[in-house]
Amino acid sequence: MSLLAGLLTSCGSEESGPVTLNWYNFPDDSGALASAANNCTRASGGRYRIAYNKLPRGADGQRQQLVRRLAAEDNTMDILGLDVTWAAEFAEAKWILPWTGSNRSNATAGTLAVPLQTATWKGKLYAVPYNTNTQLLWYRSDLVPKPPKTWAEMLAMARALAKQGKPHFVEIQGAQYEGLTVWFNTLVESAGGSILNRTATAPSLGPPAVQAATIMRNLARSPAGDPSLSNQMEDQNRLAMESGSAAFELNYPFVYPSMKANKPGLFKSFRWAPYPAVDPGRPSKPTIGGIDLAIGAYSRHPDLAFEAALCLRNRPNQMTAALEGGLPPTLRSLYSDKTFVKSYPFSAEVLSALENASTRPQTPAYQNVSIAISHTLSPPSGISPRSDVDEIGSQIKDALESKGLIP
Repeated sequence: MSLLAGLLTSCGSEESGPVTLNWYNFPDDSGALASAANNCTRASGGRYRIAYNKLPRGADGQRQQLVRRLAAEDNTMDILGLDVTWAAEFAEAKWILPWTGSNRSNATAGTLAVPLQTATWKGKLYAVPYNTNTQLLWYRSDLVPKPPKTWAEMLAMARALAKQGKPHFVEIQGAQYEGLTVWFNTLVESAGGSILNRTATAPSLGPPAVQAATIMRNLARSPAGDPSLSNQMEDQNRLAMESGSAAFELNYPFVYPSMKANKPGLFKSFRWAPYPAVDPGRPSKPTIGGIDLAIGAYSRHPDLAFEAALCLRNRPNQMTAALEGGLPPTLRSLYSDKTFVKSYPFSAEVLSALENASTRPQTPAYQNVSIAISHTLSPPSGISPRSDVDEIGSQIKDALESKGLIP
């Protein structure tokens, strides 16, 4: 009943005033998204107003709500905040519109290349990157004066610290969820491989995947492995680092302001460095995250929706999202902005990581691919590299050959 009332109110407002464009995105506690919606409403000169609709907090819940409403051809779905793994699925289902002509030119101008890859499917751009994210290596300089450059070096440092009775854990996402898939994907890509072939029609994997799985198992079975590794997600990693029990943490930039606010003593020695490489001489390729803005295929006002989406991710709004919401921007020019650099002292490392980053496997069957990986490799201490990689390949093959979309 409340949904019907909302729709009737929306229709009534369109008859007597500006068009209402509904923007569905993740819930933002910082106010940055609401601010962007208000800014663009004012900038429209009365032609439209943007209503920011909060999706559920979890990615699964967000996707489920969008999928159900788009499958029902809901014409109030105007601007959609998509996780970077959803563009292929939504495009294949014809739920979102491609960006063409001047809209595409404006979307790509000055935008980092790898975030654009997350919004591209079969050579067409289906969304505009709103924000991005990438992991760095965070470490304690009072324990480790010089950060490790490779995984082997980091594990050796952790073992040495353990022998001295000092904090030594390497905090990373080891729970059975998307974060475990991201860890594996980053290692595979950093080893020179990929999970899928170039056409996303078959698994690739091979020796780089075996090498990646071996590193994960070695960490879990070494002194570097936190006893809670198999249950840890990003926030548990943050809390463990702040507790003082760890020397290293692979995580996103949100940990920096948290450490500064919560543990000012430890913050004095809290440093950052590039994500460790798998092989010396081969740069790491951390897997990026973020949100892309797509236009619903059933929107009654697609032209205005494209215009509004470009406004929502313009330079001022990305700056606000970065400074207030902790969301790294997708516009290259912001990484040399003095205000941004002052708040993001690690901006150069973030930009470098983004320029060398990898994306998660791009396929409409991504949800099944991710589940195959995270379930097979959990817990990390139980990994059998060769047989588990073979099992992942078999499950991915089945997922790619399945008919229809994931429910």
